[in-house]
Amino acid sequence: MVMQGMTFSTLKKHPALLPLYACVGLGLSGAIFYVLRNATRNPDVSWNKSSNPEPWQEYSNKQYKFYSPVRDYSTIESPAPKYNE
Repeated sequence: MVMQGMTFSTLKKHPALLPLYACVGLGLSGAIFYVLRNATRNPDVSWNKSSNPEPWQEYSNKQYKFYSPVRDYSTIESPAPKYNE
């Protein structure tokens, strides 16, 4: 036995559930997008350390924040320390 509202035939009987499914679907897709963006674009995450042992140096003058309205990161000095080899 399937719960009501879980199949298309019972969803026709309960149309008030459509906004609920839409909001849950939108929230789920937003959460998945944000996690994937953080996993691929954040300098704190390094997937391949052999080709680039110091990946944070790549972002020294780039914007990697999700939202930054007024800053131009190409002209700002990076707060990351510069290590001498």
